[in-house]
Amino acid sequence: MLGYMLTTLSEDNGSNWRLRSAGTHVIEGSAMSSRTRNALRSIDELGDHHYGAHRSHQLDEEDVEWASVILATEADHVRFVRRLFAAHATKAVSLRQFVRYANLDVPFAEQLATVAAMEPDASFDVVDPAGGDDSTYVACANELWELAHAFVTVVGD
Repeated sequence: MLGYMLTTLSEDNGSNWRLRSAGTHVIEGSAMSSRTRNALRSIDELGDHHYGAHRSHQLDEEDVEWASVILATEADHVRFVRRLFAAHATKAVSLRQFVRYANLDVPFAEQLATVAAMEPDASFDVVDPAGGDDSTYVACANELWELAHAFVTVVGD
C-alpha cells in the first residue's frame, strides 16, 4: 500500500523520486489481495491505479543496493533488512520512527543517519492487517496515508 501512496504523492508534488516496492516475507509474484486493493480504493486521492498489475516482490540484494532509503512499517522488518543486508543497514528505518524523529532543519541524509542509528522500536509499528476484515485493511491504509503525507513533508523534493 505504501508504495502506491508514495508514488502518487511524488507524482502530485512533481518530485523526481524513483520507488520500488518489496516485502520481507512474500511469495514472489503473488497478486494483491482484494482487501488491500479495496482499502487503497477507499482513499480517493490515490486515483485509479491499475492495482491488478501489482505482483509481490521479495526484497533482494539488488533492491537494497539501488535504494537510498528502505522504509519499513514494523521494527521486525527493519531488523530483518539490517541482518540480511548488513552492508546497507543504515538505509533501513521504520517509517513512523523516521517521521517522529525527523528534523526539518537538516538534510535528508543526516535525518536518515540519525534514525538509522536508533534501535527499531515496535511501538512505532503499523499493524499488519493480514488476516483482518475489510475495516482492518481500510484502517491500515488510512494510517499509512497519513504517514506517507508526513514523510513527504519531512523529505520534500
